[in-house]
Amino acid sequence: MKDTSASDTSRQSGASDQPAGPQAGPSAPMAPGDEAPQGTPGTGENICRDCGGSGRQGGATCQTCQGSGTVTVGIGGA
Repeated sequence: MKDTSASDTSRQSGASDQPAGPQAGPSAPMAPGDEAPQGTPGTGENICRDCGGSGRQGGATCQTCQGSGTVTVGIGGA
């Protein structure tokens, strides 16, 4: 029998060799035009269709993107 009590401390301590995932914490509030929270895997920023990226619509702040000019949308075909 092999004694592994002191030779493999990474397994015993619960350490992982994998990178840490996204950290939970405060995130930017979602705009009405966002499909998912910012930073969600499988999403990206796109120009707001309603204001064309200006953040303004009819002389006022665009309600779809809340003035940012961008929205978070799903990417890919999944």
